[in-house]
Amino acid sequence: MAVPVLGARSVHEAVSPAEAYEAVRDAFVSYARGEWAMPPKAYVTNYPAGDFRAMPAIGEGHALLKWVTSFLGNPALGLPTVTGLVLLSDAEDGRLLAVLDAGAVTALRTAAAAVLAADTLGRSDASSCAVVGCGVNGAETARTFVARGRRPLVWDVDHARRETVAELVGADVASSADEALRSDVVATVTPGHDVLYREGSLRAGQHVSLMGADGPGKAEVEVAELVRARLFCDDWEQASHGGELTGAAASGLVRRENVTHLGDVLTGSAAGRRSADEVTLFDSTGLAIQDLAIAKVAVSKLGELDTTTIEL
Repeated sequence: MAVPVLGARSVHEAVSPAEAYEAVRDAFVSYARGEWAMPPKAYVTNYPAGDFRAMPAIGEGHALLKWVTSFLGNPALGLPTVTGLVLLSDAEDGRLLAVLDAGAVTALRTAAAAVLAADTLGRSDASSCAVVGCGVNGAETARTFVARGRRPLVWDVDHARRETVAELVGADVASSADEALRSDVVATVTPGHDVLYREGSLRAGQHVSLMGADGPGKAEVEVAELVRARLFCDDWEQASHGGELTGAAASGLVRRENVTHLGDVLTGSAAGRRSADEVTLFDSTGLAIQDLAIAKVAVSKLGELDTTTIEL
């Protein structure tokens, strides 16, 4: 059996930022309604080097398994931080339909979730937005903001990287990290090892999509600052054990009833922002349903792509 293989370039050719945004939105809604299922993410750790993650999902006649890594020291070795494969199968007969590059799928769905949360939870009159962290996922997030009609500020500790991303996607370089972090809408897409928002630093009415803390020990907001905000997440089980909410949940400062799923806001079963002055935080840990959504779009374009195949 010949199985198509979609490398990173093919995935990006197949799925535009606009298509990724709509697909991820639909996935959140389907998951919230119980139409898609997602067993827990499994970590295979080799700290301090990094970890491997196995992420399954099923929905709309397709099943998916993503085997993906996070090795933060890889860039210094000339290697990508995120590598791996996405396997998409027919849920009715088990046939493997395609193999996709996990890094490209991850970038598209991370960016889509960050911007979707910002659009859903940010103030309607928000006039400034920023992306902090210009790695692969941060660059895609900035590109998605541009596709949605915003011109974000971008910031990264690496001067050349922030300049390159700004020119590539049509964004502006922030004059400082503080300028970016004070924007009305912010997406933080960092490795998650350094706190960006200390106690008292979040501004009234701000929204922040927190995309970096996707594993134990990572945080972009100090717990004391986190607990004074209105909290949202992609999935409580993941977020409370390996996301931005982990520290606050472990200490008992945040409980399940204090956090709203973004999918419930999108379906109308829960309230989003309640006032112009409210601070909203979205904790994203990355869901296999999002990967499934991107993979389904990519595979629907197979006839338009120049792909290779493997024989099984």
